[in-house]
Amino acid sequence: MTGIHQDTAIGYVKLTIKNMERSLDFYRNVIGFQVISQTDRSARLSADGKRVLLVLEENPSAVVLPERSVTGLYHFAILLPDRKELGIALARLIENGIALGQGDHEVSEALYLSDPDGNGIEIYADRPRSTWRRDAEGNYVMQTAPVDVDGLLEEAGAERKSRLPAGTVIGHIHLHVTDLQEAKAFYTDILGFDIVGNYAGMSALF
Repeated sequence: MTGIHQDTAIGYVKLTIKNMERSLDFYRNVIGFQVISQTDRSARLSADGKRVLLVLEENPSAVVLPERSVTGLYHFAILLPDRKELGIALARLIENGIALGQGDHEVSEALYLSDPDGNGIEIYADRPRSTWRRDAEGNYVMQTAPVDVDGLLEEAGAERKSRLPAGTVIGHIHLHVTDLQEAKAFYTDILGFDIVGNYAGMSALF
């Protein structure tokens, strides 16, 4: 079959949240989104004031389940244009007292956090594609090593921003599934995705 067109990209992510005021405070003041439209129960957020990247839908009855206990969203990933912008985002998160995880994956540097409802978020910057390597099986060579936090903050210098930069996009979505082989068949054979990383040791498929 013909795969997904190479120019296909993620448009926006839609999340269910319990309290709109609380979530808007977080996504505007901590993450750096702008609200471009809002109703009583929903809001559309953007980095550049034009392109919608995140939609929030309020459901006060929503149940927050224990982390990694169900299938579905593990995290959605906000891709920044470059390493300096990741350093600026890191400084903003630190200044807001946000608990962070982090990982240098060789192809990228990433920060991990959760929103007030426990939805996982990755904020990251890619290294140049020209530096990405593949192994003998065609998988991108990846790792999880400590991020050079001091280097990121040095890259940012004294520059601080309250907003995400133009050029920010949703880079990827990471899902929990019950059966990796069934998921592989669906996403590759039916939807047409190509496999770029099959990491049996991590029970992960990219």
